[in-house]
Amino acid sequence: EVQLVESGRGLVQAGGSLRLSCAASGFTFDDYAIGWFRQAPGKEREGVSCTSSSDGSTYYADSVKGRFTISSDNAKNTVYLQMNSLKSEDTAVYYCAAECTVVAGIIDSSHDYWGQGTQVTVSS
Repeated sequence: EVQLVESGRGLVQAGGSLRLSCAASGFTFDDYAIGWFRQAPGKEREGVSCTSSSDGSTYYADSVKGRFTISSDNAKNTVYLQMNSLKSEDTAVYYCAAECTVVAGIIDSSHDYWGQGTQVTVSS
């Protein structure tokens, strides 16, 4: 059974940093691109970042480029999202998913495998 579990929920002041983790199981980790998405109340889901452990490719939404970094630890079947210089607009529930895709610069998911989500709140 495919399972993705996020952790790293936190309340952070603007300008601060937070690291989210996504632990994956139930599929061959190296065969899938894992991505991070977020959704705030009343807003559409936004693709944040996507990575493929097989070739090391990484992609970011324009809104987070230069501030967020995605990485993976294959031995732990875990993907991380390091978030720096956080802004109030980053406040959302963050989800990891497999498999992420990038088409015309837009990050989306081609498979319906999602974690339960973790709340990130940035205060000023």
